[in-house]
Amino acid sequence: MQTVFNPIQLQLLQLFSRMQSEEELKEVQQLLSDFYFKKVEARASQLYKEKGWTQDTLDEMANNHFRTPYK
Repeated sequence: MQTVFNPIQLQLLQLFSRMQSEEELKEVQQLLSDFYFKKVEARASQLYKEKGWTQDTLDEMANNHFRTPYK
């Protein structure tokens, strides 16, 4: 079975192959974490506005249990 990489995976493999230290790896990991955090934060802000949520809404959600009860 042959592994087929998508263009993003290939680009990352090329990037990682040039890294010379553990410190560089940590820096890139932090960059990727920051990138995805910003995306999640933007989506959360969008939902917050679309749904008309307030701080009271968030407080109420934090105090509720949304899990399905087991019998």
